[in-house]
Amino acid sequence: MAAIIRPAQESDLATLVEFNRALAWETERKVLDPTVVTAGVTALLRDSQRGFYTVADWQGQVVGQLLITYEWSDWRNGWFWWLQSVYVHPEYRRRGIFRALLQAIEQLAYHRGDVVGLRLYVEQSNTAAQAAYATLGLQPTTYGILEKSLR
Repeated sequence: MAAIIRPAQESDLATLVEFNRALAWETERKVLDPTVVTAGVTALLRDSQRGFYTVADWQGQVVGQLLITYEWSDWRNGWFWWLQSVYVHPEYRRRGIFRALLQAIEQLAYHRGDVVGLRLYVEQSNTAAQAAYATLGLQPTTYGILEKSLR
């Protein structure tokens, strides 16, 4: 049986928060404040201009998630969709869950017509994720990401 890929709903809030906190711990050993994450996920679920979550539902249980946020490219006159908060529950990994999420996003982006590409950032030390992404056609770019934290 395959997972059902669907838009996230407010009823998925607790799972999305749990997965985001697990993701931060697994990838960066960061402990996220559940109050802050809950507020952030809630804001996004209620305002599609911020982005949208897509989830993988396995027999009524959310087992994977993918967040899309937007970046306008004046050079290409179109949108880049950033894949963020990518997480699959450990018990469901290596079952094609991320592949299904990515394929659904690619189809949606293609049919919209104004999306020029998909982008994803990954921790430099997360070689397992990098290898998985490469098998699905996501390739390194010549860009690095710089950040200045304001909060």
